[in-house]
Amino acid sequence: MALTIYGSPMSRTFRVLWMAKELDLPYEHVPLDPRTGDTRKPDYLKINPNGHVPAIRDGDVVLWESLAINLYLAKKQGGPLAPGNLAEEGKALMWSMWALTELEDNIVTLVQNALMPPERKPDPARVERAKEALQAPLRVLDAALAESPYLLGNRFSVADLNVAGVVAGLGMAKFELVSWPKAAAWLETCTSRKAFVELRGPR
Repeated sequence: MALTIYGSPMSRTFRVLWMAKELDLPYEHVPLDPRTGDTRKPDYLKINPNGHVPAIRDGDVVLWESLAINLYLAKKQGGPLAPGNLAEEGKALMWSMWALTELEDNIVTLVQNALMPPERKPDPARVERAKEALQAPLRVLDAALAESPYLLGNRFSVADLNVAGVVAGLGMAKFELVSWPKAAAWLETCTSRKAFVELRGPR
């Protein structure tokens, strides 16, 4: 049975679609839009009772949470995107959790500030706190990428895809990475990959 991916490509679902395309996996895409109530319908709540996207169905396996889905797909498929040993698996998990805990909430705040109409923008003080809070983790990422071109060494892997899938939001927020040149170059490399470009379309 083919993989089914649920969620709008304008959401975190993009990360899972990117992974599926990188792995050349056949899949069915069900483009649910949370804004229209799609994710609160009973049929979907049986798949993800949280009512969020993305989610996948892969045969009898149902998963939610974009970065966990990607770790699963990479390990199942194998190849260069998958961790090659236990140490790499630990590092891929580490970087994925780090992206969620250290980056994502603050990046979402900046994206909302850039894209939302004035009445829905976050409080300016919250935006400034988000910018400040990103300084330290971006230094951590930049330092790691000064040691090797990718997060697991010399090849693009699920760790890079997961972290880049989060950091790419800074582009939507018009937040420049000039103070972190290694991270900026790495992100450009990741988002220039054929699978990413084909999904995103022309800039």
